[in-house]
Amino acid sequence: MYHSGKRRGEDGIAAVIDFLLSNARLVLGLGGAAVLGIATLAVKRLIERAGRPPDEKPEKKMTDSWEELNLVSASPKLLHKEIEGVLMKKIVAATKKAELSQPIPLPSSEPQRSDAEPPQRRRRMDLCAMTFAERLQQYYRTRVCLSAEEVCVAQQRALDIATEIQAFLHSKHLDMPLGDMMLGGSLLDDLQVVKADHACLIVPLQLDSSLWTPIAGEDTFVGHPQYCMLRRENLEYFPRGRSYWDRHLLDVYLSSRLVSEQLGKAVMESMNWPSLSGTLECDVRPVLGSPELKLEVQGLSQCGYDDGERFYITILPTVRLGEMTLTAQREITGSFDYIWYQSLYTSETARLATLDKEDSEVRRKCLKTLKAVCRNCPALRKLNGSHLSSVILHMSEKDTDWSESAFTDRFLQAITELIGYLETGILPSYFKPSVNLFQGFSEDDIDEMGFMLYCAVTEPEILLI
Repeated sequence: MYHSGKRRGEDGIAAVIDFLLSNARLVLGLGGAAVLGIATLAVKRLIERAGRPPDEKPEKKMTDSWEELNLVSASPKLLHKEIEGVLMKKIVAATKKAELSQPIPLPSSEPQRSDAEPPQRRRRMDLCAMTFAERLQQYYRTRVCLSAEEVCVAQQRALDIATEIQAFLHSKHLDMPLGDMMLGGSLLDDLQVVKADHACLIVPLQLDSSLWTPIAGEDTFVGHPQYCMLRRENLEYFPRGRSYWDRHLLDVYLSSRLVSEQLGKAVMESMNWPSLSGTLECDVRPVLGSPELKLEVQGLSQCGYDDGERFYITILPTVRLGEMTLTAQREITGSFDYIWYQSLYTSETARLATLDKEDSEVRRKCLKTLKAVCRNCPALRKLNGSHLSSVILHMSEKDTDWSESAFTDRFLQAITELIGYLETGILPSYFKPSVNLFQGFSEDDIDEMGFMLYCAVTEPEILLI
């Protein structure tokens, strides 16, 4: 074969083929090497036949072609299904170049090949034939949205646990002024994606507005716009002890740390969790060692969950005074005992809902898709709902089309906007422009996210893997 190729000046092709055959066994194994050898032999015969003198009889060429088809038919059945279609195309293309006087008849089983293909292979071929807009719509339907049953089960389980906790607090701590515990967060607002695996229970603290004044973050010693404080007022007229929460004062400020610690002792350390688990027919236990007040729920198989799946519930002490919503989130505020975190989640969600009423809810759809992409992509997992909501709201300020037909364009525009914010290292909060939402990211975090999004500009399909 080498000398035959050398006579036609194609010694390079022969050398490459010999190299592939000599190393195929190491890479593909015996079966793969056999199939590669058969396919290579067939192609080499076509190359040899293409270089023969034109006076050679067409019958001999037809015989060679059928020998190649027989070689393919002799390969294992499963491997034959994978290679037959490609090899047939190669043979037909090569015989056309050789200008055979008669066409090569295809095997009778070829028209039925597509019906015999495994369904997974057909789905892969269909996926490759889809446009990015179609793939994005399919991603939203199959991997972003949660079923109504899954959401209902998660919500009901969280509310059942909230009812038990509230009944316990009312029986053991009658003097603690708390409002009714309520469900909050993305699970309530239909913004949770991929899986219904977490919920938030709001614990409202009842404070007398005449005794307490919220101090904006810009006016505190920390200087962070979202790090606020609660100051006790009128101590000369209403001394300590007038308010239940005076016991949690540090100087004249209500301590978020002391409030969280009291609720942790009252709920996490005092409730009979084995008894509650038996009542709810699922395993409920506190998560120890976490700065948050968090519960872990496991074993909801009878409710559509697998035994190994876990559902987390965060208990969030909350103060509402005027238009400010302050939460005790030590995982955010860190070691500052005085600091309360000003949550903008309610304002952002309400603004998105108001804007979507004028369109077709594409902002919500785009936000949920971005959240699912960031959750499924390890390089983008540090981008949370607050970052993405601000990006969508900033985009809404521009005169852009938010109709259903523009969903793909808005998704790609959000990727481009994120890249621009990462380049500067600044993402201003929509409601507090002085807050840089990227402030907690390191340079490595920004580089990693930026590289991933840069790649997605030219190949957006990588975000849907």
